[in-house]
Amino acid sequence: MKLGSLKEGGRDGTLVVVSRDLTRAVKATGIAPTLQRALEDWGNLAPRLNGLYEALDLSPAETINGEPVFAVDFTQFAAPLPRAYEFVDGSAYLPHVERVRRARGAEVPASFYTDPLMYQAVSAGFYGPRDPVRVPSEDFGIDLEAEVIVLTDDVPMAVTPAQAAAHIQLIGLVNDVSLRNLIPNELAKGFGFLQSKPRSALSPVLVTPDELGAAWRDNKVHLPLLTHVNGQWFGAPEAGVDMQFDFAQLVAHAAMTRPLSAGTIVGSGTVANQDTSLGASCFAEKRTVETLETGKPITPFMKFGDSVRIEMLDREGASVFGAIEQRIAAA
Repeated sequence: MKLGSLKEGGRDGTLVVVSRDLTRAVKATGIAPTLQRALEDWGNLAPRLNGLYEALDLSPAETINGEPVFAVDFTQFAAPLPRAYEFVDGSAYLPHVERVRRARGAEVPASFYTDPLMYQAVSAGFYGPRDPVRVPSEDFGIDLEAEVIVLTDDVPMAVTPAQAAAHIQLIGLVNDVSLRNLIPNELAKGFGFLQSKPRSALSPVLVTPDELGAAWRDNKVHLPLLTHVNGQWFGAPEAGVDMQFDFAQLVAHAAMTRPLSAGTIVGSGTVANQDTSLGASCFAEKRTVETLETGKPITPFMKFGDSVRIEMLDREGASVFGAIEQRIAAA
């Protein structure tokens, strides 16, 4: 099934079920008022939500369970989970890590191949799929990062990857915004990201793993992640290729010393492949490839007024999660 949230009902939005073709929706408030509430009682509420989804997808009815069916307008959608208790973001695509380090003459530590990189990201609020990305200054080095995310129900502490897989309930996309020119000074302090990682944006809908069919296997999404910048193709690397750590491993890593609350978001990190002909999922990646090829970066970071579109299509060309479509704007 596919779930989203309308920009109404307070900070956590109003839960809606969206049809498979992303054209129709119906409120699910008779089952759960918000997605967070649904995830907190997922075992009981998910079958009811799925029943609503099947009714919406199979019937042309104008009302379902007394709720009107309405045409989807993603400008009226908040992030499916407008705020989360936790957002932990990994860096599971080692081609990205290897290139960035090689461009500055550094080796990749051996531990990176066996122990995931992960940091605590901003979770107090997410942009909706059509909201502008607001940044105080272009001088900060504005970058997009196209990634895949999963959402969990309650995850016990110290789960194994095999156990963690059963707690992955929803899948989606994120534009994990980065301010690249602020990162070096922050990391030099040895205490991680803060100012360089503002709010991110989520895809219009999140979907259950079964929606992906054969594209969801080995706890990875085996589809290309398509990014356009200012209407021009930017990249379409395969999300299921060159992913060193799958999502079950990432969830288990995050839960090693603490339980994860229902609604925790776990990110894959920037999707990147060894095959650079498939393009990039962030400007830092593109600039790194340029540096390795020509000795210096050529493509500038994003400016106010620039637009980004991030989307994943199934093998038949249909949008799975809807598109993140945003403009960069002055705060």
